[in-house]
Amino acid sequence: MSRLYVIRHGKPAAVWGGKDDDPGLDAAGKAQANAARDWLLALPPGERPSRVVSSPLRRCRETAQPTAEALGVEVEIDPVVGEIPTPRALAAADRPGWLRKAFGGTWREIEGDLDYEGWRTAIVRYLAGRGGAAVFSHYVAINAAVSKLAGEDKVLTFRPDHASISVFETDGETLTLVAKGPEAVTGVL
Repeated sequence: MSRLYVIRHGKPAAVWGGKDDDPGLDAAGKAQANAARDWLLALPPGERPSRVVSSPLRRCRETAQPTAEALGVEVEIDPVVGEIPTPRALAAADRPGWLRKAFGGTWREIEGDLDYEGWRTAIVRYLAGRGGAAVFSHYVAINAAVSKLAGEDKVLTFRPDHASISVFETDGETLTLVAKGPEAVTGVL
């Protein structure tokens, strides 16, 4: 079994649902990115990640960069661990309301033209193949993995704080949750 670390991005410079759809980190978020790096580097050599994967969004890339630099590796960008996809017909201005509604329900109840249960399954499958990595992702994507592994259909089963690190194990095919990262009261809902 190999360890895998899934890290929520640090605190962004713009509020959720604001005008900037791809904000970077604010000062607190940069400090959180450095703290995540320090936590990962303090792991015993056999458990320390050797790869860094990030969502394409700026807040994740900026959170991942200190860890990648410290490990001497490039950040691998992969949209699979990006934000939950918005229905094609939904206007950008309507995304915050759509997300709030989705957060209150189950994966099967999410409105839209996409298969969100399939999206959740794809994230778990993807993570199972990333043993030895630190994966920097998002609130809902992390919930997708945690809820799927817990056999829970609710969209929100876990409230990962900014730069929260959840620990998983994988044999390359199956994924097991070892420990959820710290939770916090967030402004998501």
